[in-house]
Amino acid sequence: MSEVETNQVITLTDDSGQEHEFEVLEILELEAKTYTILQPLEGAEEEAIILRLEKDADGNDALVGIEDDEEWEKVAEAYDTLLFEEQGGNDADL
Repeated sequence: MSEVETNQVITLTDDSGQEHEFEVLEILELEAKTYTILQPLEGAEEEAIILRLEKDADGNDALVGIEDDEEWEKVAEAYDTLLFEEQGGNDADL
């Protein structure tokens, strides 16, 4: 069971030690991997970010950046499709 849940607010620390708060907008399962879509709470106009959810050596959730452009694009496309469907869109609207 994942410790990260939709609508949860989490705090991440960047490389320079700065803490940033994010809301978990969505958790997606894609090709046997789990991804999180995070929206920064500060500067809400900033784009959401995508991180892969993995387990660390102790079995705790760890959010990892996606290095591979193709992997990132697949997740972004899946999220866009989900948003489109949630807003009542269908193939005829494309």
